[in-house]
Order: sequence, then structure tokens, then C-alpha cells
Amino acid sequence: MKYQSLPLSRRLLCATGAAVLLLCHGASALAATPKDTLVIAFGFDDIITMDPAEAFELSAGEIMGNTYDRLVRLDVSDPSKLIGDVAKSWTVSPDGRTYIFELKPGLKFASGNPLTAEEVAYSLQRAVSLDKSPAFILTQFGFTKDNVKDKIKATGPLSLTIETDKAFAPTFVLNCLTANIAAIVDKKLLMSKELNGDWGYGWLKTHYAGSGPMKLREWRANEIVALERNDSYYGDKPKLARVIYRHVKEAATQRLLLEKGDIDIARNLSPQDIAALTGNKDVKITSTPKGTVYYISLNQKNATLAKPEVREAIKWLIDYSAIGDTLIKNIGVVHQNFLPIGLLGASTENPYKLDVDKAKALLAKAGVPNGFKVTIDMRTIQPVQGIVEAFQQTAKRAGIEVEIVPGDGKQTLTKYRARTHDMYIGQWGADYWDPHSNADTFTRNPDNGDDAKAKPLAWRNAWAIPDLTKKSDAAVLERDAGKRKAMYEELQAEFRKTSPFVMLYQQTEVAAYRNNVDGLKLGPTFDTNYMFRVSKR
Repeated sequence: MKYQSLPLSRRLLCATGAAVLLLCHGASALAATPKDTLVIAFGFDDIITMDPAEAFELSAGEIMGNTYDRLVRLDVSDPSKLIGDVAKSWTVSPDGRTYIFELKPGLKFASGNPLTAEEVAYSLQRAVSLDKSPAFILTQFGFTKDNVKDKIKATGPLSLTIETDKAFAPTFVLNCLTANIAAIVDKKLLMSKELNGDWGYGWLKTHYAGSGPMKLREWRANEIVALERNDSYYGDKPKLARVIYRHVKEAATQRLLLEKGDIDIARNLSPQDIAALTGNKDVKITSTPKGTVYYISLNQKNATLAKPEVREAIKWLIDYSAIGDTLIKNIGVVHQNFLPIGLLGASTENPYKLDVDKAKALLAKAGVPNGFKVTIDMRTIQPVQGIVEAFQQTAKRAGIEVEIVPGDGKQTLTKYRARTHDMYIGQWGADYWDPHSNADTFTRNPDNGDDAKAKPLAWRNAWAIPDLTKKSDAAVLERDAGKRKAMYEELQAEFRKTSPFVMLYQQTEVAAYRNNVDGLKLGPTFDTNYMFRVSKR
């Protein structure tokens, strides 16, 4: 086999020596991975695109966080604080509507092109103009395709102004600018790839145009993501030459690869695998509470699922205790609220438990005393699969026949976003560290029409909620932290009782890693899992 005939990711891996030949040929070797390469086993079949203006999946978010800069980032040690990324400083006007940023000098993209305020403005304008799924994070500030060039503009080589339509809480606006949608892209490079005025969208789906500490070298769906050190990065350069993500969905396989030294980090381990690794002297384990919640949702286009009593009945047909004690032990905590613990106003009330008799009474009240048949779309990954199978059994005790429709992340998400499901099990990670990130998707649905522009989770499940939408809009404008906290507590109480969402748990992300790996610290969000800070001995 000629070296030149291999895809880039395989060339990268093979070039590091015989120690990783198994990555190129699937062989089972016992040698360690190269010291300059971090190899991660991770289930990332949810990745659909590598364009930060469109990427809206958790796995893609991690890649964006390691490869793209933005104006500001979360302080991983204290997510309530912000630190400048390419921004050196920022101020807010007295009326609370204009944000003025000064950039660090001498910045460059991985291509070598200069990064100035013009590129930052272009990136935000592009995201608004493309208007893909995450665009609402920016358009909620009053930006449109028609006005964004006036509202977001460079006022000098290193100066930028952003003008919002209302006086939002400044922390809310700044937190939104930490989201992947606000990633800075290389204007000159993208303009050279533009086709028919598409802002380079067709090209960037599978390529890279950033300035972050790592750069994307290759992505092969459901197979591999290869990152390489960006030597043009303004900050401390990554100590590793490359980071390789291998798509491995099975927890047992990840554990085996880690034990053999064929990978450096395992990311999707089951509670049983984690327990088994605790006695391995060559392996360490780290964990952190994640701003990610798991839920089952009920499409309100289904007439039976739209009955309030049916929605409530299903909440009493989940064996939360058993799930907490087994399926999510050490990787999550039962949590029945849409705000993850750690965000302002997050509730810790968990009123539901398995109660088949109560569920049966509610089903009888709804006019379906003998139950009904329904489907649930499920990504075939643990612990999701185990939770759905457990729910299938408990639902059957109340007469509900649940047909499981399995698929990979892309398949289930595509169907979910088209509102063609009955039930769906999914996860939602906070796009930015503010309670509105989750309220905006769970308790806001400004337009329930099929052709709506904004398509939050409430919309995906056809849940028309004008009153809750108004309350969510009011909460994001409240500048008094105490009053704002109370408003989110009230939203969660109403949501728990009436929503078509069965909130299951909040994720505790766990990673097991070889003991020669240093500096691994999981962040509160997936885009703050900074692999570029990791080193190896």
C-alpha cells in the first residue's frame, strides 16, 4: 500500500509509527499510542457538519471548542465568569444596548490570514444571514439579514461594536457570544470558496476556516475526526501534535482498547466499565457535572400524546430510581427539570416516581383505559438504549405498547427536527452558560407553524405555549438576579406539571484515561472539553 494512497487521517496515524498500526489496519497491538498524539474513543455519530454557523450537536460542539476562537470564552474553573479569547477588553454603553470590543493585536487564522475586527463582524453577520438551526442564539438580539451589517460592524482594525435591540442582562449577551455560533471564521478563505453567494457554506461543511489551538484536518462521518496543532495560534501552543477521535460506540470496546493502551481516553463508558477500571493501576478516571439533560419528548401532533392526562401518566411510568441506581450510576443523577444544576434558578425538585396505578387512572381519565400503541425514536448508544428498553417494560404494565425505532444520531435527529416522530429520547446541552439557553428551547415557542423560523425543542414537539413564551421572554430581560432566579423556578414548576417532556437525568460526564495523560479536565459544556490543553508523558 502506498503512503500517498491513504486518506489523510490514516497517513497522520501511520506516520507516528508501528505503535498505532491497529488504527490503520484494525490489528490488535499492545504498544502505547505515540507521545505526540492523543487518541480518543468517542461515539460521535451525531455530527452533521463542521460549519460553526450550523453545528448544533454535542460532539460537533467539542470539535468547535478546540478548533475555533470567539470573542470570549467561559472560565472552565468557574463557568459563572468570562475570559477574553480574541477580545482584549469590552465595555457596555450606559443604555445597555451597545457592546464595544477591543481585540488582541497580531492575531492570525491557521491559513496565515490576519484576524481583525472585520473578520469577527463577518463571522457574526454570516451566521445570522445563513440562518441555520443555532442562529436564534444571535437573532434573539434583533439581528436580521437586512440589519446585521449595521448592528454588528468593525469600527477599526481591532475595534468592534454590537448593538442589541433591547437592554438585556449583559451577562446573558456575553454568554451567548461564547456559543459555537459565534465562532470566528476566515473571511478571505471562505470568500475564495463561495459558490452562488453561499458564504462558503457548501465548502465549510467538511473543511476548516478557524484560528483555534487545533485545526481540523479530516472528518469521516462515523469513523474518525483528526485534529492537528495550529502553529499560528495566538496563545500557548498545544503540546500535542494531533488529537484523533475514533468513533467507537460500544462501551465494552472502549474499555478494552483503553486497557490495552490502544487509546488514551475512553469517553462513553458504562457504569459497569467504570467500576471495573477503578482497580486498574494504569488508568485514571475524571468526571464533572455537565450542563446536559436527558429527556423523553412527546410529539403533540399525536392526538393521544397531546392529552394532558397522557402526558402526566407517562411521567409516572418511568422507574427513575432503578435508572439512577444502575443505568446512570456514576454518569448522571436523576433530574426532572429543564435547567441543569449549576445554572441560575435550577430546581432540584423531583416529584415523579414509578406509580403504575396512578398512570392507569390518568389514562382512564384521558379516555384510553386500555392503553395505546406508540413509537419512540432512539439513538443506539448507551445508556439511552437501556433507558428506553426499561421504559418499554414499565409502560407495558399500564397497557402502552412502545415500539422502539433505533437509528444513529443523524437519522434520529433528522426525523425529530422534521416533527415526524411520536416519541423521542434525546439530550440537550446548554449552548451558553445562562438559564435562557434552556428556557429558550424548552419553554419558548413563538411560532408553532410548520414553517416557523425558530425551531426550539418545544416547536419540535408541536407544543404551543404562548403564556410560557411570554414568561420566558420576561425572565431574560430581568436584571435583578434574585427576581430572575424566582422567575425560572416558576417556569420549571409549570413545565414539570404540563409539558410533553419527561425529564430523566443530568449528565455527569466521565472519562477514563491512561496514567501518562496529563491536563485532562472536562468542562461544564462539551465545547469546553479542551483537549488542546492535554499533554502526555
